[in-house]
Amino acid sequence: MGRGKIEIKRIENATNRQVTYSKRRNGIFKKAQELTVLCDAKVSLIMFSSTGKFHEFISPNISTKAFFDLYQKTTGTDLWISHYEKMQENYRRLKEINKKLRREIRQRMGGDLDDLNIKELQALEAKMDSSLVAIRDRKYHVIKTQTDTHKKKVRNLEERHANLVFDLLDQQNGIVESEGYYNEAANGASNLHALRLYQIHHPNLVLQHGGRFGSNDLRLA
Repeated sequence: MGRGKIEIKRIENATNRQVTYSKRRNGIFKKAQELTVLCDAKVSLIMFSSTGKFHEFISPNISTKAFFDLYQKTTGTDLWISHYEKMQENYRRLKEINKKLRREIRQRMGGDLDDLNIKELQALEAKMDSSLVAIRDRKYHVIKTQTDTHKKKVRNLEERHANLVFDLLDQQNGIVESEGYYNEAANGASNLHALRLYQIHHPNLVLQHGGRFGSNDLRLA
């Protein structure tokens, strides 16, 4: 008993429509493969489902580009002419932009000014003034950043140096505590510098007398 004929019209149910598409697509691809093997034919199939999903079959004995080249040669049509014209137009547009930018660079360097009128020269001058302000702002920002970094490094080095001096004094020069006084048995300008650094790190101590290092006393403030 033969199958009944199916009315050829759009399947309204989305699920049934997708199932039918999948089955028939596979059947067409199978037939295309059989034609390729049995008849040495060159076959290309391109399909898009209702959801936009792409499917393609191309005979293994030819590439997609070669297939379309053969199609163009056989039919006498050019599939790429519109695309080529768009590429050419885009190339001309970019070339013109590049030309204008190069001319503007030359003008900002003081060249190619002969064809400019007074308004164009004023506009160019305003652009250069604006650029100069931006460059100066950036320069001052860089200088400030570098200066702050340098000052921070100097402070760190001074603190490290002071700590080393204090350690040396504690170990070799015999700083001793006696009845609330600190007496330093050392001489020379370098020792006076060390004592002053010690005072900076000990704000509760004050330097008394104004003579040589050996005659100075440190007293709790």
